[in-house]
Amino acid sequence: MVTPPENKKRHFLMPATLFASAEEHEVTTILGSCISVCLFDPRRGRGGINHFMLPLRNGEQMASPKYGNIAIAKLIEQLSRLGCRVADLRAKLFGGGMVLSLQADRVRSVGESNILIARELLAEYGIPVVASDVGGACSRRIVFNTRTGDVMESRLASPNPMQRASSRTVSRSAPRSSPGNVRPAQVELGIRSRGTGPPV
Repeated sequence: MVTPPENKKRHFLMPATLFASAEEHEVTTILGSCISVCLFDPRRGRGGINHFMLPLRNGEQMASPKYGNIAIAKLIEQLSRLGCRVADLRAKLFGGGMVLSLQADRVRSVGESNILIARELLAEYGIPVVASDVGGACSRRIVFNTRTGDVMESRLASPNPMQRASSRTVSRSAPRSSPGNVRPAQVELGIRSRGTGPPV
């Protein structure tokens, strides 16, 4: 007997947008210096993801999810409308790479600023970060399951040799008690391509 293929709903997330659903979706996005905050409610099986490009809106620009402070607030708002409680949400962070050669001359790169604002705002909301893979000189492709919170990730080294030389080791960790997460590990980013492994 032939087993029919899974009929999962899929969505491709563009930069400066967000997505949340009460139904199971696999959401794919591509990240460079941008950040995706994946939020999921393990009790209700609901989740959402954003893709922001810059850390802060200064009040003059449109209130767009292009900015981290807007993207995170709007994602939490949408999940609350789907019946999720902020106290039950868990976060996973991806992106924030230094993928533009011009960023090497900055005191803090766009990617580093994006990482910082994501962690600061999630801490203010009291939402724990249970897994992350951020920083380094690489781009990332992630696929987020809104029901389970699992993330499949592929990382690609930067084609720019100067950026490869500036890659750094970052920690990707998750609490041992959190099911479906990676165990604490050190990963070297920007050295070689990494295929899709087990979900984090």
